[in-house]
Amino acid sequence: SFQTNNNNTGRFANATLVRLNEFLSAGYKKGVRPVRDWRQSTTVAIDLMVYAILNVDEKNQVLTTYVWYRQQWTDEFLVWDPEEFDDVKQISIPTANIWVPDILINEFVDVGKSPEIPYIYLGHTGLVRNYKPIQVVTACSLNIYNFPYDVQKCSLTFQSWLHTTKDINITLMRTPEEVMNDKSVFMNQGEWELLHVLSTYKEFSIDNDDYYAEMKFHVVIRRRPLFYTVNLLLPSVFLMVMDIVGFYLPPDSGERVSFKITLLLGYSVFLIIVSDTLPATAIGTPLIGVYFVVCMALLVISLTESVLIVRLVHKQDLQSRVPQWVKHLVLEKATVLLCIRNKKFCSILSQGSDLPDPGRNLGLGLSTRDSGSPVMDGILREITTIRQFLEKKNESREIAKEWLQVGYVLDVLLFRVYLLTVLAYSITLGTLWSVWQNV
Repeated sequence: SFQTNNNNTGRFANATLVRLNEFLSAGYKKGVRPVRDWRQSTTVAIDLMVYAILNVDEKNQVLTTYVWYRQQWTDEFLVWDPEEFDDVKQISIPTANIWVPDILINEFVDVGKSPEIPYIYLGHTGLVRNYKPIQVVTACSLNIYNFPYDVQKCSLTFQSWLHTTKDINITLMRTPEEVMNDKSVFMNQGEWELLHVLSTYKEFSIDNDDYYAEMKFHVVIRRRPLFYTVNLLLPSVFLMVMDIVGFYLPPDSGERVSFKITLLLGYSVFLIIVSDTLPATAIGTPLIGVYFVVCMALLVISLTESVLIVRLVHKQDLQSRVPQWVKHLVLEKATVLLCIRNKKFCSILSQGSDLPDPGRNLGLGLSTRDSGSPVMDGILREITTIRQFLEKKNESREIAKEWLQVGYVLDVLLFRVYLLTVLAYSITLGTLWSVWQNV
């Protein structure tokens, strides 16, 4: 109850607020709902203004916000005539001394560090204004699939925990449009941007007998993606571009394989660094995580293609000739399909095959002479052996040249398929993220 003092002399003499306090506290029962007619329900008008988004915990599905909460109702037992009390029309009194509705937030999961506001304002008509800031720690279903272009919608449901609509009803202090567009107190310099606050009123019943009133505020926030775009997406894009550039290294050299292995190792280190930045939940993975995994798979495919091409064009003395069907499909059909000229691949390779055959010349020159002596017969046998060796070497060179031509054409074919895959993948992701960012 109020602090009463019936002695109006001394330091309390002529103190209007003390006299008003004594008048209001006389016989007041804070445990009783303040209505004269018990059939009349008490309507509590509430209002919500979002001040800051403190934390969004995707793993635990918890949202921490700082809001300015206001509620007001009429106490029919706290009414006075201002003319009798020196024209005092409102007074601040302790909250603990009057009846207060038991309106709570259903989604509460933890007690926030809210400052204690021990007073409320009371008007001469009985209007009680209870304004206070609250740090709200609530459960929220967070969808991180669109990260970092995600928009989250978390609800704060205010309702009386015990009283039905016959005793306590809830209404909005302002219009829904004013609540939705009010960003006057929001601190918008953090990671999250407040889009709007939607409000809906609903009456529900558990047993179809007692009905309860609830006011639900939907806080819609959007993540600012610039930080994640610069630190996550761009480095990954640069590494993929370098992988595409690596296809311009000659396939018959080992430098391309070393280059792509270095890129793969660099991307692995990059994923280890950014793994702590990506949000994690037990029910889903963000699309950007799938994007990183697919990029890693593309790098592995690119490296595999380079290894196969290098193996194909590697010069071996025991390598068999190119099958006729391979020549038909690759050197004829594929070159026409890909608009490739064989001269582009054969001009340099054919220079080595056009050299004169010294064995043939030797053989022709010596065959015209008298070869009856044993010495000359031995020389001819040696020259014939040399000639056969040179012919076999020329044949191996021709086989290697054919395989190199096949390797170049297949390399261009696989590179264009790989390039189309990367472009289609990039366009799809870019379109999705652009749509999400502009929603």
